[in-house]
Amino acid sequence: MLAFLVRRVLGGIVILAIISLITFLLFFAVPGSDVAALSCGKTCTPENMALIRRGLGLDKPVIVQYLVFMGGIFATRTIGDNVCTAPCLGYSFVNHQPVLQTVLDRLPVTLSLAIGAVVLFIIFGVGLGMLAALRKGKLADKIAMTFALIGGSMQIFVLAPFFLYIFVYTTGLLPQPRYVSFFDSPGDWFIGMLLPWLCLAIIYIAYYARLTRSSMVDVLNEDFIRTVRAKGLGTGQIYVKHAFRGAMSPVVTILGLDIAGLFAGAIITEQSFGLVGVGQLAVNSVNNSDLPMMMGVVLLAATAVVLANIIVDVIYAVIDPRIKVSA
Repeated sequence: MLAFLVRRVLGGIVILAIISLITFLLFFAVPGSDVAALSCGKTCTPENMALIRRGLGLDKPVIVQYLVFMGGIFATRTIGDNVCTAPCLGYSFVNHQPVLQTVLDRLPVTLSLAIGAVVLFIIFGVGLGMLAALRKGKLADKIAMTFALIGGSMQIFVLAPFFLYIFVYTTGLLPQPRYVSFFDSPGDWFIGMLLPWLCLAIIYIAYYARLTRSSMVDVLNEDFIRTVRAKGLGTGQIYVKHAFRGAMSPVVTILGLDIAGLFAGAIITEQSFGLVGVGQLAVNSVNNSDLPMMMGVVLLAATAVVLANIIVDVIYAVIDPRIKVSA
């Protein structure tokens, strides 16, 4: 298991390096991304332009800028009059605030949104799929799959105003969504994030319900299930101890791939509910051509996705020990 984990971690580091390089190069390839020109204004002189470019560190070759930026993650560097201690992601081109601190300040909102949504769609998605598989062809199966079909057709930007209208503005059952730290008030944190969680999770619930049902039905038709039935094991033992474990392998695999999509959904969800998280920060950094902030957000998101996939790989290896040998 240790060798398996080391290979996954090393592979993740290589992926992060590639992502960071591509993001950095794409910034300079996009027309209109010259921050110095945007900051200098219409009456800019060449001298002022040169001063701004030097102050922002844009006067060096692109590859040198990239190496300096990445070096700041491991060693302290000086930016203008500021000393940026490692790990240093630089200072925003727009508000001149430390990128790392700004991202970390927004992180709890996005982290709460993502974790809550994952918990909801795993519990309800897998639960609905299991119910549909165990009641295959019956009323419960048809109701669960109808919900999955409808839920999978929805979009966050449609669900968000609908949920707000029904649960906040019309019935008043829930307050306006807002983020409150879990450590300050767990109850307010839960209530304030409930609608965003539902909005982000409902599409995934539908997908995982269909996936779990399909996987469970396939496993229940396997020869080893017929064997354990012949041995006289109870229905509960067959479903939970044998069928469930086999059915979860494809679900865990897809979960690792869906983490990246979850971050994209979190951006739309934050915008829809007015939550000030990393998603909103990402949109603003792109609109303002703020390279350090953009790199900070991309590296954070990519690191989260890589870590999530490593965890999923480990879980998958536990479920199916053959993976440790073949990977």
